[in-house]
Amino acid sequence: MSTGAGIGTAAGGQTGQRVVILGAGFAGLQAAKALGRRGIPVTVIDRQNHHLFQPLLYQVATAALSAPDIAEPIRSILRRYPSVEVLLGDVVRIDTGRRQVHCAHGAVVAYDWLILATGAVTGYFGHDDWSRVAPGLKTIEDARRIRTRVLMSFEHAERCTDPEERARLMTIAVIGGGPTGVELSGALAELARFTLVRDFRHIRPDAARVLLVEAGPRLLGPFQEASADYAQQRLERLGVRVMTGRGVEAITAESLTLEGETLPVGLVIWAAGVTASPLARQLGEVERGGRIAVNERLEVVGQSRVLAMGDVALCPGEDGRPLPGLAQVAKQQGQHLGRSLGAHLASGAPLEPFTYRSRGNTSIVGRHAAVYETDRHRLSGWPAWALWAVVHVYLLVGFQNRIVVSFQWLWRYLTYHRGSRLISMSEIGPEEAATLGEPTAAEETPGVRGAGSRP
Repeated sequence: MSTGAGIGTAAGGQTGQRVVILGAGFAGLQAAKALGRRGIPVTVIDRQNHHLFQPLLYQVATAALSAPDIAEPIRSILRRYPSVEVLLGDVVRIDTGRRQVHCAHGAVVAYDWLILATGAVTGYFGHDDWSRVAPGLKTIEDARRIRTRVLMSFEHAERCTDPEERARLMTIAVIGGGPTGVELSGALAELARFTLVRDFRHIRPDAARVLLVEAGPRLLGPFQEASADYAQQRLERLGVRVMTGRGVEAITAESLTLEGETLPVGLVIWAAGVTASPLARQLGEVERGGRIAVNERLEVVGQSRVLAMGDVALCPGEDGRPLPGLAQVAKQQGQHLGRSLGAHLASGAPLEPFTYRSRGNTSIVGRHAAVYETDRHRLSGWPAWALWAVVHVYLLVGFQNRIVVSFQWLWRYLTYHRGSRLISMSEIGPEEAATLGEPTAAEETPGVRGAGSRP
């Protein structure tokens, strides 16, 4: 078992003060890079060994991209900075009194400065039991689980002889009409209508029903009403049934209840909300969404030498309202804090206040259709889609990923082909497998192999 003297105290850099960053998302990576350029000793701790580009995760869930296209090993990203070390671990406790971070595997990491950038997890508004039957979309495992469930629904429908059960299996409901829900429902409709349509003999995938459920009065709440109307029209042209003003009352493996109306469904996907990482609660009182309050310098209120950024931080904007949980916010905060803290440690300069510069909001609504807004301009259709593609490719970590994703998108745009349609039953649990009529690994007959299998 490692101790605080064994990890996180190695000599390095110019200051001797060690910065520990929890989380290697957009914010954490940018801060680590900026500090690493100054040679300041940094330990980055993350429960995963990869950085994930979450804005494109829905494309993994809908078989458009594979997981390696939108993920890059953290060690690979930071290897050029000798003063930065990476530790794979799940942080379970933060001891601000002793300035230590405790990991599940037993390591205790000492710090002089702590940066919390652990992001957010799927939030079910007090109905955490729904997570068993309505997966969210925050990790690669989530995306693979959803992809397997979607594809298996069509496979099961192909061999089903009951028309009502077949219709249920081919009904997918997406809960939440924000950018994630809009993008996900449009991609699911395109998958069924254009990609799978010629692959089956007993069902018509283009007859699949995709429901997009939003409790609010319209889609894309942060956008202008004209953009929301455009998005709804485009989704309906793809065959998506948009249901606004409908709150969710109950979700089971086979049904969805909306304010008294029960609908048979084959799969429910949750895109209605997130809550900040539970680690924030260890630093003090949290605000709405589980976020910890920080001041304009990203310092956690009531703590010494503890900072927070990204989705876990409730940071005020210039208008006094909290900044949104967007990738561009997290990236700018990471860049700013890395430079500001680096200057403070190197020369004693005071920490600088953070100012967010919005690059606009965007959401794709299907093939060559998107909406894009800034404070002064609004685009929709093909121009917005092209801008969305350029921005997302640019934000991807790693030159190789940008090339791969660009070619993947071009190929899919020209052919509607989606090559990541592999089904892995290990991605879903026994209960989900049972609802699909599939055996679990433990139930499979030992010694029986498919044709052509090697011993």
